[in-house]
Amino acid sequence: MSSGADRLAEVTGRIAEAARASGRSPSDVTLVAVSKTHGADRVRELLEVGHRVFGENRVQEAEGKFPELKAAWPDLELHLIGPLQTNKARDAVALFDVIQSVDRERLAAALVKEMERLGRRPACYIQVNTGEEPQKAGILPKDVDAFVALCRDQYKLPIVGLMCIPPVDEEPALHFALLAKMAARNGLARLSMGMSADYETAVRMGATHVRVGSALFGSRPPLSPPQPKADA
Repeated sequence: MSSGADRLAEVTGRIAEAARASGRSPSDVTLVAVSKTHGADRVRELLEVGHRVFGENRVQEAEGKFPELKAAWPDLELHLIGPLQTNKARDAVALFDVIQSVDRERLAAALVKEMERLGRRPACYIQVNTGEEPQKAGILPKDVDAFVALCRDQYKLPIVGLMCIPPVDEEPALHFALLAKMAARNGLARLSMGMSADYETAVRMGATHVRVGSALFGSRPPLSPPQPKADA
């Protein structure tokens, strides 16, 4: 099996090629290395060759892995990309630099309260359920404009972009195009879209951030029991 450094070089090369093919600069795209279920040693392997942006799905797992890494590499940027319970909002604000999964008003209120309490303001993305899948988190497309305005105007959250996870059985480009259209309409510059199977398509469709896990770290170890379902 190739090393983490080799896989990183392959993924960044493909991102650069996709960016140039669509008339963009490779520097316009940030690779978020998704390290969920992999140990700190695997993260450290990429840190040692210069990568600095990582993503985790669960607050509790990140708390056991990243404080020591962030102390050793102060420029490490950590993104929360999984569903967030309101009772974990304080922990998320304390640890993460970016929260990509804002998806309901109750969470927006909890986040701004903890930002004021802790004096930290992680950048936030609104997660959009572009496929309108009932089992998946995210704001429905028809509600995005109103929710962006609510987060900005009422809660004063630092909303910087939109995030989506397309249905696995549908053409991802259609969902990426929809997300880009909604972001442009709301004056949001950042688009977090694309994972290991479709990140090149996402780059060609305008992604500014791609979330890549298995293509960098290989298959995941067995998952521990999931967190309780996010509150309404």
